[in-house]
Amino acid sequence: MENLFSIGELAKYQKISKQTLIFYDKIGLFRPAYVDPDNGYRYYSAAQLDFLDTILIMKKIGFSLKEIQAHMQDFTIDSSLVLLRSQLARIDREIAELSLIRSRLALRCDQMERANASCKASDEVRVEDASVQYLLYEPVQAPFSFRDISIATKKCFAAAFQKQLPIFFQSGVVVPLERIRSGDFTQASQAFVLTENTDRAPNIRPTPSGQCVSLYHFGLYASIGRSYRKLLDYCARHGLEIVSDSYEFCINDYLSSNDESEYITKIMLFVR
Repeated sequence: MENLFSIGELAKYQKISKQTLIFYDKIGLFRPAYVDPDNGYRYYSAAQLDFLDTILIMKKIGFSLKEIQAHMQDFTIDSSLVLLRSQLARIDREIAELSLIRSRLALRCDQMERANASCKASDEVRVEDASVQYLLYEPVQAPFSFRDISIATKKCFAAAFQKQLPIFFQSGVVVPLERIRSGDFTQASQAFVLTENTDRAPNIRPTPSGQCVSLYHFGLYASIGRSYRKLLDYCARHGLEIVSDSYEFCINDYLSSNDESEYITKIMLFVR
């Protein structure tokens, strides 16, 4: 029809699908100028092209269709500035969040690479100075099985996501020293995820700081007893008194490998 575009023509010009235009029509966002009563074909006028451009640009900027529809019912330069400034602030927040996520993901990759290199070199006990780290805890329920540890870990991640806490995508557990001495190496009392110092959750606590002995355990978690025996023997031979529970940090776990033989756990015991 003269001075009108078919739905196929308009879709081709705008590089969108006909289904998109049909959907916009159904929700009342962008309706055709004319619908043929005989066959139901949709036609659009040249005057509508700028309106469609505005919709597609706003969608690209990040507005929802609902926001676009509400705005375009009656918009002025003032109302547009308010909306665009608001979206700019939203984008800035998303950029900051993505930047934070990227830095922590990079940290996780660095940890995995260092641990993997250590695996190829040795699995010897190290004495190091550890700084304070902040952990979001959840108690592990009796009988402290692998299932109970897994549930507590899931609760940590769920709480962190719900409260939008800044986490490092790394989990771990605390194993009481008395259980380690009695040979119950896998009976953790608490699960945790690594986070920052914040008052947005009551169950965030710092780790100890200072001198510790550490060891990377490679392989199945059920075999972690061999690494604990090595740590206990090292402390006994070097006259080191263990003054903390054990802090286990999962370096490579179910988040990064489907093969449990590739799991890497860093064990830390604070000493004097």
